[in-house]
Amino acid sequence: MEPRLKAGLWARAALRMADLSGRPGMVLRKGDEDAGGILCLLRGRHGCVVLAQTRDAEGRPAWQRGSGPDPIPEPDAEAYVARQTARDPDLWVIEFDTPDLQPPFEARLV
Repeated sequence: MEPRLKAGLWARAALRMADLSGRPGMVLRKGDEDAGGILCLLRGRHGCVVLAQTRDAEGRPAWQRGSGPDPIPEPDAEAYVARQTARDPDLWVIEFDTPDLQPPFEARLV
């Protein structure tokens, strides 16, 4: 299993990478600085996608489309995020403006 970055450090690095690529982002909700999980809300031209942190079969960090395979309307994405944050008070929520709905950071999707 690969070592895990602290959530706050990962969030700051992802926001910096996104800013450098011209896809601005912002923290919508701060979770636990050390061990919080992360949701990424990708807002694009054709809806939204919510990515949730996970691990692949080999234990490597990965992301899954928590909102499903297709883009969803903004209110549905926000409702999904609200349900997840109600269950996990340590969860971070980071939003990115990504016209093509692709993550602006290195991400292995499963």
